Amino acid sequence: MPVTAVTRRLADAGIDPREIGTIFITHHHDDHTAGLGTLLSIAWSRTRTKPINVYGPPRTAELVKAAVQYFTISAEIRIADGGRTVPISQVLFGHDVGTGMIYQDANIKVTTVENSHFVFHEGPVAGKYKSYSYRFETPDRVIVFTGDTGPSDAVTELATGADLLVTETCSCEDRKQTMINDGRWQTLTPAAQAAIIRKVTQGHMSLDAISEMATRANVKTVVLSHLTKRAGTDDYASWAQEVKKHFSAWCWSPKT
Repeated sequence: MPVTAVTRRLADAGIDPREIGTIFITHHHDDHTAGLGTLLSIAWSRTRTKPINVYGPPRTAELVKAAVQYFTISAEIRIADGGRTVPISQVLFGHDVGTGMIYQDANIKVTTVENSHFVFHEGPVAGKYKSYSYRFETPDRVIVFTGDTGPSDAVTELATGADLLVTETCSCEDRKQTMINDGRWQTLTPAAQAAIIRKVTQGHMSLDAISEMATRANVKTVVLSHLTKRAGTDDYASWAQEVKKHFSAWCWSPKT
């Protein structure tokens, strides 16, 4: 899920943020990272003293360092207030990782591949930024989280045989219509409009692409997540039904 809402959703699920010790970031768009600092700060504020490690593409360490800097003033005041003794910089750590197996402990193995979310980048920025998909293997199940991506053979291979595939979901038509309805589309130049269409169609997953990936990977269950805002409705049941037309296993579309 986008990290912007993760602290609230953890609270809704009855999970104490200070119990979160390992975090994986897919990429550095702000709708996936803007809430990271809040999550880390709350965990520290609730007197966590064990390290919290954040893993992700290049510049993840820089991102966490910036979050530490942002919250240091508040943390120093809270230490002065009493009840906390460990500086926030001694709890929060970011790690830049590559692809392959990037993490393993007694309970889980984590493998990552670079996906195609930024495949449309051109010129000097082509290949500069990285976006990852993750495979989480436990003794009793396998969960694959695509993050934001377009169609990708690497992600399809990563998802092979997974019990659960959590995939980002995008509708180019709904995104464009929403922008038309709120007036943003009309303010853009034709070149900017074309760039948005290119980004949405190449760097995100359509329903047809999801069906194809899930079928090729032979996953057991698909969860549609990170849903594009729909124009004029918040009903996503039809999206799940559309995927089911081509993917015979079970598909669920949460309202997000």
